Amino acid sequence: MLIVTTERVPNYEVKEVIGPVFGLTVRARGLGKDIMAAFKGLVGGEITQYTEMLEDARKQAMDRMVQNAQAMGANAIVMVRFDSGEAGNNMTEIVAYGTAVIIEKERA
Repeated sequence: MLIVTTERVPNYEVKEVIGPVFGLTVRARGLGKDIMAAFKGLVGGEITQYTEMLEDARKQAMDRMVQNAQAMGANAIVMVRFDSGEAGNNMTEIVAYGTAVIIEKERA
């Protein structure tokens, strides 16, 4: 599966636009991570526990988006974006979205 943030893929032609596709995950911060983050907040610097959680969440959202695109018969996703938001007091929502398409290599 080819995934790009652009509208076009160099050397490929979009043969069919299948439609919007997304992958979603919601992660809750655990009490242990909140306590560690509070201590880190006192001294400053990166809160690696949250960084790792969000990195994993982005990967999972991307994987789910790819699975959805494959189920739709796509071989590429263009215009890929991420969005995030809060879902409750200690939960974060991450969504990966784009347009599922069928592409073919351009003929020379």
